[in-house]
Amino acid sequence: MVTRSSPAPLSGAYRAVWRWHFYAGVLVMPFLMLLALTGALYLFKDEIDQAVYRPLIQVADGPGQAPPDAWLAAAAGAGEGLAANVLVPLRGDQAVRVRVDRPDGSQKTVFVDPHTARVTGVTAYGGVMETIKGLHSLSLFGRAMNILVEIVAGWTIILFATGIYLWWPRGRAVAVLKPTTVDVQRLPFWRDLHALTGFYVGGVVLFLAVTGMPWSAVWGDRFMTVVRETGLGRPPAPAAANPWSHAKHNEAPVGVSWTLQNAVLQGHAADDPSLARVMATAEAQKLARPYVVNIPSTSDLAWTVARQTRKAEDARSLYVDGQTGAVLADVRWSQFGLGAKAFEWGIAVHQGMQYGQVNRIIMLAGCIGVWVLAISGLVMWWKRRPPGLKPARLGAPTAPPGARVRTAVLGIVIPLSILYPLTGLSLLAALLLDWIVRRLAAAARPATF
Repeated sequence: MVTRSSPAPLSGAYRAVWRWHFYAGVLVMPFLMLLALTGALYLFKDEIDQAVYRPLIQVADGPGQAPPDAWLAAAAGAGEGLAANVLVPLRGDQAVRVRVDRPDGSQKTVFVDPHTARVTGVTAYGGVMETIKGLHSLSLFGRAMNILVEIVAGWTIILFATGIYLWWPRGRAVAVLKPTTVDVQRLPFWRDLHALTGFYVGGVVLFLAVTGMPWSAVWGDRFMTVVRETGLGRPPAPAAANPWSHAKHNEAPVGVSWTLQNAVLQGHAADDPSLARVMATAEAQKLARPYVVNIPSTSDLAWTVARQTRKAEDARSLYVDGQTGAVLADVRWSQFGLGAKAFEWGIAVHQGMQYGQVNRIIMLAGCIGVWVLAISGLVMWWKRRPPGLKPARLGAPTAPPGARVRTAVLGIVIPLSILYPLTGLSLLAALLLDWIVRRLAAAARPATF
């Protein structure tokens, strides 16, 4: 279906928004394409993990089980360090995975047959999926690059908002169900493909950008702090237990809900802590497998046992005294505040887990859509580029004059800049750069007499 009418001339506001849509695309698309590619791979985390490490994961099932503490001893020997956590699998034909922290600061994952305590293999911690995760968050390149994720997410929202403004019909012909031409050599095809992709998957990309913000180094930390301080986050520690403490480096429990990250409880000083004792408590409390048992490096901290879930509402974490096996806290979804629930739900949907296969397909469509938008945008720029374009210039749409035009653009981007300060700072830098470019362009024009 196509809305057909005579084309209207482009207004100054339209050209101004188009200019900033162009700049937003130039700024974020290379990073957004990387995030989309790694995000699409992460949607298939379980399948990739099984395919790569099948020989290490698969073990012969049997009725017996070796003592759990023997798993730790075997893993510590093979990994040449101290066992930090254990992933207890769902089925008996799968190896347990033990993270081992080595004296040099590196970490290893050791696969151990739960029936015989035999080591089946050793890999870098997290293996190939941990590398993909590091690329997705850009944390693999250091904290500075992780901050860049926040800027990219903010500009992605600007890209979406300006794209909707540009797509809006205003009496012009716009594609709604299919491109107006099948000739891929013509500009309308690429324009319509770009618009249609943005129309149908832009909402998914916007959702991914917004729900990805809590992972960022600056805004995410601020968001979680506000949620906790307003009582909308994790529940208070039980009266019988000590208050929550902030985990030290490498002490943060693995596998817990994001709301409970970095939160640990003090326990009784343990002279003889035991994984078997803690697992017996977890089984007695009917904690469903798979779950992760986090082993504290100091004897005065409780062991944290977290259920590995796909749906946010199935989250559950036990805090167990390593000496006595007593449950110090049993934290469930129902105890989370409203902010924490929204946060956890957004993460589960972002990762394609909350609503099963349909959820994963929709998120995958968003990731594919990013690449279609990037490629079609690049083709449109190439076809529209000014003749004789110099390498030092981008060929951006011309900036129309007038305060009213600038107000139209700033009306879109300023609210987002207030919500996301790093995006605002990058916007100021972009405005300054745009002003410099226009001044230089004006100075380079030959004078008229």
